[in-house]
This record gives sequence, C-alpha cells and structure tokens, in this order.
Amino acid sequence: MRICFVILLFGFGSLFGTCGPEIKLFCGSSCPDLGQSVASHLGIPVSSATIGRFNDGEIRIQILENVRNCDVFVLQSTCISANSSVNDNLMELFLMIRAMKRSSAKSVTAIIPYYGYARQDRKTMGRVPISASDVAMLLELAGADHVMSIDLHCGQIQGFFHEAPVDNLYASVIFVPYVARLGLTDLVIVSPDAGGVERAKTFIEGLQNIGIPSKMAMFVKQRAEAGVIESMNLVGKVQGCDAVIVDDICDTAGTLVQAAKELKEHGARRVFACVTHPLLSGPACMRIAGSCLEELVVTDTIPLRCEVPPNIKQLTVAPLLAHAILRMTKGESLSDLFTYQ
Repeated sequence: MRICFVILLFGFGSLFGTCGPEIKLFCGSSCPDLGQSVASHLGIPVSSATIGRFNDGEIRIQILENVRNCDVFVLQSTCISANSSVNDNLMELFLMIRAMKRSSAKSVTAIIPYYGYARQDRKTMGRVPISASDVAMLLELAGADHVMSIDLHCGQIQGFFHEAPVDNLYASVIFVPYVARLGLTDLVIVSPDAGGVERAKTFIEGLQNIGIPSKMAMFVKQRAEAGVIESMNLVGKVQGCDAVIVDDICDTAGTLVQAAKELKEHGARRVFACVTHPLLSGPACMRIAGSCLEELVVTDTIPLRCEVPPNIKQLTVAPLLAHAILRMTKGESLSDLFTYQ
C-alpha cells in the first residue's frame, strides 16, 4: 500500500484557473487569511458578506451578492480567534448556512478546517453531552448539504452526521513533503497515544511513497484528570534516531513537551513535531519555547493569535482545500487525494 500525494504532482496556479461564476466561496471571521488564500488558489474572489455584531453582541450576517442556484462553500473554523470565542464562531457558521439556505443556494458546503468540540466525542462520565455529535446535529439542522474538515479528532465524528456526507482531509499531504526536506536520518514517527496510531501509520505510508523509510513508536499514557498526565511509557526504540511526533491538536502543549522530553531521555537524537491544529492555549508557547523540540510544524487551520517562538513553523492547508473544492465541483473523487494502491 502506498499513498499517492496528488498535491505534489500538479502546480496549483495552472491547475485551478477560474472555476466559474456558479461557485461562491464565503469566509467567516475566524480565519480570513486562509479563506483569501483558498480563493486565490481557485482563481475566484472571496464572495461578499457582512459579518459583524449588533450593539448587544448578537451576530449580524448579510450576504451581499446573489447565491440563488449557486454551489456555495462557507469556510469557518470553530476555534477561538482574535475577537471571538469558539461559540461565537460556531453560531456565526450556523447563521451563515441558514442565510444561504434562505437565499435559495443550490447547495451549501461547510468547510470547517478545525472542528471544535471534537474531543467531546463520547460519554466519559454520567450526565454529560456528546458535544461533537450535538454540533453535528446543529449543522445539519442549519441545512449544510456537505461538510469538509481536516484531521478530525476521531473518525466516528463522520458518523455523527446522518444527512450530510463528511470529507475528512489529511494534513499529512502537507507535512510529509516538509519533513522529507529536513534530511532526517533513522526516522521514527511517534504517536503520543494509542488513539493516534492510525494517523502515524498514514504519515509513515506517505514517507514510504516518496522513498523515505521510517519506523513507529508510541506512548501509553495515564491521565490523573483532564489535561493532567500521570505517566507516559514509550513503546518502541528511538535510541540514536530522529523522532517526529505526529498529532492533531496542540492545546496547552503539556503532552507534547513531555513526550519530547521522554524521547530525548530515551536517546533520540533530535525531536520534531507535526501537529495540525495549533490551539496553543495558556502556557503553550512558553512551554514550546523552553522545550527540547527542534521544531513544531503546524498548519493554518487555526490562525496564530500571538507571537510564537522561533521553533514553531506554520504551513498552509489552502492548496489542499482548494484542490478538494475543485474536485467536488467537478464531481471527482476526493479520495484520489489520498489513494492507497
């Protein structure tokens, strides 16, 4: 089995061109720069909408151009942003989808690079919601015909949507070429927990596809409580190797920094990390700056809200999203972006 990284084989500027007036790309306020970049790759402008607040803080939405019978794409990460909370951005997405449906759009695809509430995917104690499922219900109630996201925290979230198909894109197609250029030797891909093993396997297959062999290691960790790790035990050998930790979310960076420290103590030569969604809450940047990580590579599914230390590098997922949008509008398979042969 190998992964065919389609993105590496084409030049995006010449590939996309102009998609045509029937396609509309709207961008919420959580990640406007990413929206502009996706539109640029597609060769279309970001469609016009007013997104603001009324005096009492209620969200104000107005679509400023005709969307009747158009295929509409609404790009919005449900993360915290400079001036909005997670809940503000979720409600903004909900109201934008509703505005499109009320304006007779032919179809509405919600592009959610970072799907908030994803870590609440099951009941871990009595009388709590399964918030990832409840958000899915909310988006389907709004009228989303299709949902696209990047590196969902767990695969079952796709099953929480009962009406709208969900496409989960893999950031590994962005990370793997970057790691390949680092010139690492005796490479070990490390999953920070058992739940991330599949993600690490995909990363390894991507490296193999471009001729870079690598091994796998993983941590088995015990938590004292949410966000507090009691112990971490490494499974696999990293002595004398370059290690790359692969994960989907970096929140306060506690797990990531401790994993990097453990790898160094087990003899890893250098430690890197590739993490898709940089929440970087609270002490995260300070912890990463003072850690033994050579480099933490993240994407722009979530904008960086403050100055980050020099060992954080951000890559863009705009080409991946643009390519997926183009394939969707042409009725082509999105799975061809990640073809196993």
